[in-house]
Amino acid sequence: MTIPLDGDLPLSRYRPRARLSLPEHTVTTARSRAIDAHSHIGRWLSAWADREGEWLVKDVEPWLEEMAGYNVHGFVNLDGRWGEELRLNLERFDERHPDRIATFCHVDWSLLEQPSSDRALADNLADSVAAGAAGVKVWKDLGLHVRDGAGELVLPDDERLAGVWQTAGELDIPIWWHIADPLAFFDPVDEHNEFLELLAERPDWSFAGPEYPTFERLMDALEAVVAAHPRTRFVAVHAGCNAEDLGWVGRMLDTYPNLHIDIAARLSQLGRQPRATRELVLRHPDRVLFGCDEIPHTGSSYPRHFRFLETEDEHFPHSDDDPPMMGRWAISGIGLPDDVLQAVYADNAARLVPRLTAATEQTHPTSKQDVTP
Repeated sequence: MTIPLDGDLPLSRYRPRARLSLPEHTVTTARSRAIDAHSHIGRWLSAWADREGEWLVKDVEPWLEEMAGYNVHGFVNLDGRWGEELRLNLERFDERHPDRIATFCHVDWSLLEQPSSDRALADNLADSVAAGAAGVKVWKDLGLHVRDGAGELVLPDDERLAGVWQTAGELDIPIWWHIADPLAFFDPVDEHNEFLELLAERPDWSFAGPEYPTFERLMDALEAVVAAHPRTRFVAVHAGCNAEDLGWVGRMLDTYPNLHIDIAARLSQLGRQPRATRELVLRHPDRVLFGCDEIPHTGSSYPRHFRFLETEDEHFPHSDDDPPMMGRWAISGIGLPDDVLQAVYADNAARLVPRLTAATEQTHPTSKQDVTP
């Protein structure tokens, strides 16, 4: 079908094809042994994969073997929750594969509805760590959805939560924190929104309404907590939850030595600013972690992540979606040097989660790259 030059074409049918001819590298394994520091392999988010109540990884042993084929040997499991669900995750993953998987707990924010909630929350975290949790995952529901007994929205810098951040530091466990989604999720869903197609399909991912705090307010809360608790180690996941402003992320890393970031689920944003991303990683090579955030966790996105981190390829797709729902643009690689790759792939995560150190302790193989001119 040919569209008249003066005709209208619905955006849903627009599929431009780049006519560039560029070198392409297919990177099938990580250059050094890797730890995926952002994994969902439990069942907390199984509904997202249309597997409500099922484990996202059904057969753990063959799955670990398959992931080793990508040279990924360690995993931070962010699905532990608390209580019985934490126990089941620890039994299924950590106890049977102690050098390969480290499960993080969550905090039961419903305790905010109780009197003396500050103590109850800290005790909830301490109980989970005593049960075997290697760290704690804080999700975006804190700040966007969690309410106290009076029905008031609880922001992350609320003084009632100070005991949680302090307890994590005292127990020497790190906090992986997803405080906000991409900036455009907080913008009006209109013709100016760069994620219009995605938000039109998932309107529940929009936080543009007056019932939500602004993106800037959430970022201020993150900084306030990190600044107030220098003995607690934080990983602001998803490129600091502010991949659109790497200047801000860089300032945070410059200012707060207890802060780290990961790259999970942010290839589209990071890859469209490869020089800024590379400069940030090279300035803070010990503070950036590798992770993918696949749901379900199949490893299918690993080669694209490896290509982004290891090569200087230009203008390649950041996903297999057609159209790409996380942005109608291509990305370019950042070509990190070997020593930085090793730190990002594994050493930084192993330092924060020592029980995964053994996953890094073998000879580092050369990655497999096929080059197409």
